[in-house]
Amino acid sequence: MNASRLGTCLSVVGLALGLAACSATPPPAPVKPYNPVAYAPTNPDNVRVKVSLQNRAVYVMEGDEPLMVTAVAIGRPGKETPTTANGRVTVKEHRKRSGTYGFWVRGSEVIPGERTKPPGGSGWRYQGHPMQWWVQWRPAYGFHEGAWPTGHDRRSAGCIRLHRNAAPKFYALVRVGTPVSILQTQPEDLTIGRDIERPSDYNPHDPHYNPARQVTNAVFDDINPRTLLVQRPRTGVGSDAVADTAGRDPRVSLAR
Repeated sequence: MNASRLGTCLSVVGLALGLAACSATPPPAPVKPYNPVAYAPTNPDNVRVKVSLQNRAVYVMEGDEPLMVTAVAIGRPGKETPTTANGRVTVKEHRKRSGTYGFWVRGSEVIPGERTKPPGGSGWRYQGHPMQWWVQWRPAYGFHEGAWPTGHDRRSAGCIRLHRNAAPKFYALVRVGTPVSILQTQPEDLTIGRDIERPSDYNPHDPHYNPARQVTNAVFDDINPRTLLVQRPRTGVGSDAVADTAGRDPRVSLAR
C-alpha cells in the first residue's frame, strides 16, 4: 500500500471513529420532578400565608414555623400581582375555571382565546382555562395551579401560579379566613427562601396541558389534598426540618 492510499484509509478510519464518538454521547439526565413537602399544621387557626414577589416564593407558616416553602409565578409586566399587607382567603374552589382566558371549542377544534374575543364563524362555545385548587384573596385574584417554563416566572395575569405538585398541598393548608400577606419582600427571603429551588420539569408536550384535555373535566385531579400533608419530625422545626420543607416529598407526585 502506497503512502497516499494509506493516508486516505487512515482519514476514513478517523472520521468513522469521530462519528462513533458523537453518536455515543449520553442523553441528558432526566429532569427531577418538583415536589415540595408540606407539613400538617398543629393548629390550622394559626396558619398564615406570606408571599414575596421579588423572590417569587410562598411561605406557609404556623407561627414562626414553616409548613411549606414553594416557588411561584407572578403577574407579568402590566398585569402585576397586587400587594396586600392584611389580606385573607375569601374563597376556595377545587374545580375553578377562568371567566376571562380560556379556549373556544367547536366540535374537535380547540383554540386558545379570550371570552370577549370569539373567533369568526358560528358554533363556537367558550370554555375557561382550568385554575385548579383556586384560593382567592381578593375578587378576581387567587392562588391556583399553573405551569411556567423554567426562568419565566413573571407570566400570569396577576394571579399567583403554583406548581401542579404544590397547589393541592397549599389548598389543604389554608382555609377561608387564613391571613395573607403579599409584599415585595418578606423576612423569610433571607433564611428559608434564600436558596429556594425552582421548578425545571415543565414539559409543553405533557398531555395534561393539551388544549383538548384542558377543556374537559379530566384535567381536574380527583384526590383528597389533605392526604398529601405529612407530619412534622418529632424533633420540631430545626435546620433539618427547614431543609425538608424546601425539599422533595418522596411519597407523591401528581405530574403525569
